[in-house]
Amino acid sequence: MSLSGVFVTAVESRPAGVLGSEAHPTHRPFGARVKAFVALTKPRIIELLLITTVPVMFLAQQGVPDLKLVLLTCLGGYLSAGGANALNMYIDRDIDALMDRTSQRPLVTGMVSPRECLAFGITLGVVSTLLFGLAVNWLSAWLSLGALLFYVVVYTMILKRRTAQNIVWGGIAGCMPVLIGWTAVKDSLSWAPVILFLVIFFWTPPHYWPLSMKVKEDYARVGVPMLPVVASNKAVAKQIVLYSWVMVAVSLLLTPLGYTGWFYTAVALASGGWWLWEAHALQNRAKAEVTGAKLKEMRLFHWSITYVSLLFVAVAVDPFLR
Repeated sequence: MSLSGVFVTAVESRPAGVLGSEAHPTHRPFGARVKAFVALTKPRIIELLLITTVPVMFLAQQGVPDLKLVLLTCLGGYLSAGGANALNMYIDRDIDALMDRTSQRPLVTGMVSPRECLAFGITLGVVSTLLFGLAVNWLSAWLSLGALLFYVVVYTMILKRRTAQNIVWGGIAGCMPVLIGWTAVKDSLSWAPVILFLVIFFWTPPHYWPLSMKVKEDYARVGVPMLPVVASNKAVAKQIVLYSWVMVAVSLLLTPLGYTGWFYTAVALASGGWWLWEAHALQNRAKAEVTGAKLKEMRLFHWSITYVSLLFVAVAVDPFLR
């Protein structure tokens, strides 16, 4: 499906009443509108971003960082990521209207208009940059702005609809909170945040591809070439295993370089080992040409969230046990 075809179909397929919703504000209650604007920021995704931000601040401080700084960094990070997510929804509103998993997003239902969404996203981006620059430091501010622009321009506008490598390189934006957390404390960079940046970089594809396997018909319908759309389950599972091994190996570099001790190492080995078990199990099912619910691809997706949470909690706790 060509991009022009996607746009035309999206307009024709928009749910009835959506285009006229802006002319009937009484159909959009205040409370529902507030929830809709919050939904534009994709709060559940931002939870993961904050999980990778705050622990790195503990590692940088080698103890408890200034709590005011933590709060300001979290607020700035939420506003920046929220702005990026809102702009992502603005750009993707055409395909969101056609995909089952995104059919209830605020722009699709008409609870928020495209103009409102665009203004909201830009405002959050500007406010977050100024907040970081004036209340934290300008290095963190530029990293935050860079992450927003990378996600919106490079991933959403350029990569997502053009290449099966979209989530690989587009995932760089999701790695940036690690650098932001470190620079918020140190106002400089070091090898520790770079290593954790790489952990998230190699974590992102095997985290997202299982979900893409589950909903690949959605992506195929709108012409988005996620890897599971253009490759077999067997090929996707092989890539998942390769990225998983590199991710676990990179996660173990912190200790020999002197940034972490026994506790982090133990958690990284145990959680990484379980991840590899699940990744290889998925590959074995794919090789056996198992399909449908028996493929159990979402097992790895759900474990991936637990894995990154455990790993970064270990990052935060480790300095107190050394």
